[in-house]
Amino acid sequence: MFTRQLQWTSLALFLAAFGCNRGSGVDVAASLNSNSDTTATEPSSETGEASKASQGVIGFSALTLTNPFFKIIADNMKEEAAKHGYEVIVDDANRDVKTQSEQIDTYITRGVAAIVINPCDLLSIGPAIKKANEAGIPVFTSDLQCVAEGAKITGHVGTDNFGGGKLAGEAMIEALGTRGGKVLVLHFQQAQSCVLRVDGFKEVIDAYNNGREDGKIEIVAELDGGGLREEGFKAASAAIQSDPDISGIFAINDPSALGAYAALEQAGKASQIKIVAFDGQLDGKQAIKEGKIYADPIQFPDRMGQITVQNIIKYLNGEEFETITLIPTELYRKADADKDPELK
Repeated sequence: MFTRQLQWTSLALFLAAFGCNRGSGVDVAASLNSNSDTTATEPSSETGEASKASQGVIGFSALTLTNPFFKIIADNMKEEAAKHGYEVIVDDANRDVKTQSEQIDTYITRGVAAIVINPCDLLSIGPAIKKANEAGIPVFTSDLQCVAEGAKITGHVGTDNFGGGKLAGEAMIEALGTRGGKVLVLHFQQAQSCVLRVDGFKEVIDAYNNGREDGKIEIVAELDGGGLREEGFKAASAAIQSDPDISGIFAINDPSALGAYAALEQAGKASQIKIVAFDGQLDGKQAIKEGKIYADPIQFPDRMGQITVQNIIKYLNGEEFETITLIPTELYRKADADKDPELK
C-alpha cells in the first residue's frame, strides 16, 4: 500500500494560500509558441454545485507543447483531474532540462500534491526529481522515462516502446520488400522511449538479416531528428545528400517523419524512399492516407493522461496501483487510414 506523502496540515495551508485561483501553468491551447504565458483550468463540478473547493494541484512539466502529442496528454490529465476535484497546471519545458528543473522547483515551492513530467533528458533531470523526493512530493513520469540513479519515480505510464519499435521494423521490411536497402534512422537519444523504439526496430532488422545473402536491410546512419519537423528536415536533407542510395527512413515520431518527407519532396525523392514513423498523430495518420508515410505504430496519449491522473489519485488515497503501465501500440497502415472517420 502507498501512503500519502503530504500532510493534511501542509495541504490546508497551501489551499488557504492559493484557493481556487488560476495557477502558473501554461494553457496548452494557447501556448504552442510561448514558454512564459501562464494560465490553468478551474476544476469542473459534476454535481451541479455553484463552486467546489479544489482538492489540490498537480504540476505537469511537458517536454514540448509544440508537439500535439504532449498537448493531448495535458488535456486529458486536466479533464481527468477535474473529475476528482484536482487542478492541473501545465508548463512547457521546451525540451530544456534547466527549464524543467526550474518548473519542478516552482512546484515544490507551491507544495503541489504531485508532479508529472515528460523528462527532457533521461539522466540529467535526476537532481531536480531528487529535490521533489526530499520534499515528500511524489513524481510521476508520462510517456518518457527517467533512469537517473537515486531519483525515485512513484509511477510511470507510457507506451510499450520496444514492442512498438519491433512493429516499426516489421513495417520497414514490408515496405522495402525483398530488395532490402539502406535505411536512415532519425533518432532522439535524450528520450529513453526513443532509445527503446530504435532498439526494438534494430532487433527485428537484425533477425531479418540473419543468414540472408541478398535483400539485406542496412542501417547506414542514426541522426538526431530532434523529434521536430524542422530538425527532421535538416537531418534527412543532409543524409540523402551524403548517401543518395537510401531506400528507407525510420523516424521516431510523426513530426520528424513529416520533416523528412518535406526533405525528400524537395530533393525529388519522395516516391523513392519509404518512411516508417511512430505516434499516430492526426497529421501523421493523414500523411499515411496520402502515401507520404508507409505506416505508424500508433500510441494512445489520451489514455496516458487519464491513467496517470488515476494513479495519482490512488496514490494520494493510499490505494494500490500499477507502478509501471506500458500501453501496447498498433500498426496503422494506409488501409486503416482509408476507413478512419477522423481523416479528410
